[in-house]
Amino acid sequence: MTCKELTELVTDYLEGRMGFADRLRFQLHIGMCKHCREFLRERKLTIGAVGALSPEPIPTEVRDELMEKFRNWNRG
Repeated sequence: MTCKELTELVTDYLEGRMGFADRLRFQLHIGMCKHCREFLRERKLTIGAVGALSPEPIPTEVRDELMEKFRNWNRG
């Protein structure tokens, strides 16, 4: 597995959506590549930090404006 492949598959790895062979290749690469180990560590820290945030409520007028823009975009 290359470093590029690893960065593309890191979400699948962290979410447990990787088959046995790919998971093994991923883990072997992590074991040999200092940069990818650091990338994985940073990704885990980021996910943990974002998960600890409490969501801020969206003001009604902002939500309505976003929904209207989405509907217009979706109509093409």
